[in-house]
Amino acid sequence: MKPRLLLLAGFSFLLGFALLDTTVYSQAPTEGRVERYRKMSRQWEQKGLAEPFKGFTTNGSIEPGLFSIRSTGVSTEPTRKAASAFLSALTPEQRTKASFSINDDEWRKWMNQHFYVRQGVSFDEMNPKQRDAAIGLMRASLSAKGLQLTRDIMHLNETLGELNNNNFDDYGEGKYWITVMGQPNAKEPWGWQLDGHHAIINYFVLGDQVVMTPLFVGSEPVIANSGKYKGTRILQDEQANGLAFVNSLDQSQRAKAVLNVSKTGNNNLGEAFKDNVVLDYAGLPASDLNPTQQKHLTELISLYVSNMDDGHARVKMDEVRKHLAATRFAWIGGSAPDSTFYYRIHSPVILIEFDHQLPVGIRHLVPNPKVPFRDHIHIVVRTPNGNDYGKDLLRQHYEKHPHPTGAE
Repeated sequence: MKPRLLLLAGFSFLLGFALLDTTVYSQAPTEGRVERYRKMSRQWEQKGLAEPFKGFTTNGSIEPGLFSIRSTGVSTEPTRKAASAFLSALTPEQRTKASFSINDDEWRKWMNQHFYVRQGVSFDEMNPKQRDAAIGLMRASLSAKGLQLTRDIMHLNETLGELNNNNFDDYGEGKYWITVMGQPNAKEPWGWQLDGHHAIINYFVLGDQVVMTPLFVGSEPVIANSGKYKGTRILQDEQANGLAFVNSLDQSQRAKAVLNVSKTGNNNLGEAFKDNVVLDYAGLPASDLNPTQQKHLTELISLYVSNMDDGHARVKMDEVRKHLAATRFAWIGGSAPDSTFYYRIHSPVILIEFDHQLPVGIRHLVPNPKVPFRDHIHIVVRTPNGNDYGKDLLRQHYEKHPHPTGAE
């Protein structure tokens, strides 16, 4: 399918998703609310997991040889210790709820929507000591910037509850769940996942290698103008720097980069249960950029990668630079200071999507709920060619070190 047609198909899928989401948000909690949410969650899982994992590709085939098991020279020991401390802080019952095997489908069971019934242990269920241990795991795994972003998203989910007549059944800073896949280990593969509204982190570890995708971050609103966390604001650099980059392009470059100047709906393609999307390259090749523009594009990519701990972010950026010539930049929407837009950065080793979305959770507070606006942002980061969730590294590990079926 041609890139523009695929974008249109993706929009149709996501528009339906947004309408479903709007319906759910508008329903007050009822006695049958939990069972209704469970049924909806099962339906999405059944549909989304019907195919075995393959990963994002440009033509349906994995490009081989992009990822290898190797030493990065960046220790993962702080993350391992923090994960062990988190598990030790849980009760036996909580530990059972939070623990899964390394190859469990739990990796793929994440969703942005608030109604999704999640596994693991939520911050709401944790006592203060356990919450500190959970934050400790995030602190050890993420950069200071990444930790702050994640905490701010959680806080803005509290703001969303306040803006919905204090609906803290559906929204709130504690409605985020942590699971651990495999056993924290210096040599064997393992990982952890944070799953909740507008914040999903998948963190795979093998030796001193890390894969931190799929990553989903966003919020509605993105700026808290009232309430407990008034003044909190997120993703303004990603918004401003994307806009500055497209405006740095000359006329011939813009003609390649801009797929459509009209943005009428949601455009992200890599969200929940979309692990096997076939998405061809579209937009402007980085090879058409001058050195200053290439530096600007690399810095834009780094805004997203730098949510990882600093050492592994440097490792990932080295990988990104190696494939910079094959990287494409695509844009949908306007380029004025107040425009809404979507942009995508796509290479063999990284896929980044930034999207201004339709109103959902605060649609009752906006003048026109039928058009995207700047106070609802979704961002997705993926590793194409089969290495989301570290799957390609795990495959290579099993080839070298066969494990019994279901082994942790």
